[in-house]
Amino acid sequence: MTWLRSDNSEVCAKGQPVLNLAMVLEDSARRVPDRDAVVLGETRLSYAAVDAAANQVANLLVSLGIAAGDKVALTCPNLPYFPIVYYGVLKAGAVVVPLNVLFKAREIAYHLADSDAKAYFCFEGTADLPMAAEADSAFGTTDSCEHLVVITADPQAESPLPGVTTLGPALAAQPTTFETAPTEATDTAVILYTSGTTGQPKGAELSHTNLVLNAVANERLFGRHPDGHDIYLATLPLFHSFGQTVIMNHGFSLGGTLVLLPRFDAAQALELMLAERVTFFAGVPTMYWGLLHALDDSVDVAALAARLRVAVSGGSSLPVEIIKEFKDRFGIQIQEGYGLSETSPVATFNPTDRPPKPGSIGTPIWGVECTLVDPEWNEVVEPGAVGEIAIRGHNIMKGYYGRPEPTRAVMRDGWFRSGDLARRDEDGYYFIVDRAKDLIIRGGFNVYPREVEEVLMTHSAVSLAAVVGVPHESLGEEVKAILIKSPDDATTADELIAWAKERMAAYKYPRTVEFRDTMPMTATGKILKRELV
Repeated sequence: MTWLRSDNSEVCAKGQPVLNLAMVLEDSARRVPDRDAVVLGETRLSYAAVDAAANQVANLLVSLGIAAGDKVALTCPNLPYFPIVYYGVLKAGAVVVPLNVLFKAREIAYHLADSDAKAYFCFEGTADLPMAAEADSAFGTTDSCEHLVVITADPQAESPLPGVTTLGPALAAQPTTFETAPTEATDTAVILYTSGTTGQPKGAELSHTNLVLNAVANERLFGRHPDGHDIYLATLPLFHSFGQTVIMNHGFSLGGTLVLLPRFDAAQALELMLAERVTFFAGVPTMYWGLLHALDDSVDVAALAARLRVAVSGGSSLPVEIIKEFKDRFGIQIQEGYGLSETSPVATFNPTDRPPKPGSIGTPIWGVECTLVDPEWNEVVEPGAVGEIAIRGHNIMKGYYGRPEPTRAVMRDGWFRSGDLARRDEDGYYFIVDRAKDLIIRGGFNVYPREVEEVLMTHSAVSLAAVVGVPHESLGEEVKAILIKSPDDATTADELIAWAKERMAAYKYPRTVEFRDTMPMTATGKILKRELV
């Protein structure tokens, strides 16, 4: 039962304000029902259509016995089905558990069991990436998961798995209207799993408040298009916190149009940006690197630059050389920010009302505080000193699902410690030094890979750099650089080492250099340093 307060907002039976993340879709469906919400090739779905389909998903879940608070896993690339299922789950009062599309059966089974998922929606995949087959294998070994629903590219197609429900036909029988469940503001909306680079992946529980306020905070950061209609290139995976909040939830809250690109390809991204008149691009550093290297005489850079209003980078540190080159070519400054799954994810950003500081992750966003701490939680206050970033505010997760001890290890008095090392300048801007786990200790000296990478990127022979520590018998660790060279460059490894030696302290410069044609990367475009070691 719900009541109306004097301001006409709802209050649930427990007396808490009603808040549901699905409101970002529902509000835009009321305001701009006929505007394109998502675009994929020739497919264009309006806000009214996406909202109606999400209502059908919610009705389907209720018919399957899914109740408020139940967990529903979702594996889907950047297709219209992702927001439809995502917001449908939220409308039903359930919790979305987005999964990486590259997971194999063993990994899927772990996440289904760890999250206590009762239902699992999975895209059928392709011949090269048979997602449904992996899902079926995992589902068969997970007793707690009761329902598997396969999403097919053709909504009329039969399931590729015998006896398994297919989304299209299942939705056809469901009504297109649904009264969204009156979830409390502090109820869990989404469980986002960490990458698991330091152990088993953990599920960060994010509330409706966490995600709604993080989406709204993006408007304060980036403003609105003068005509009130931004067009977003959605190439960041929507299953990841960056794409989910900065592109989908933020874009939907403003009635924007999401142009979907299921898999990042720099040349295709540039074509879509031109054809769809994209105004807002968000990506990780390797995507910006790819865009710059895909520019040739066939690309109308002037037309791109005339329309592009916002360029956002996150996920990992952006080399200053890429920032400079992008501004030279496109005429706008990339706004670099910072966050984690545990922070919904945005925590800091370079403010737009002050000159940006290239290489900085900016200052805390509205409603968020940051500080630097040492391993004992003591605040690091000396100017320029390095400490671990700690964050407090509306964006901090409730905790790791089912893991009280790991939660206590990273949270204290509302503060969350990030695991990232940084320094703060006199203006309050933060600069990432490195991940604490990536720190190289060479002969007792701390070497921050980010610093070495920045120097190497200034050499004309270096197109992309990753610096790691490798075991050394007497020093503990030695500094190694893995590089992608610029096209047709003949510089040798020894020449690069000698060049670096002249520009860095003796304990910092790489003693070995390895050239590669590609780098191992995550689905979100981050370089997998653990695979380089």
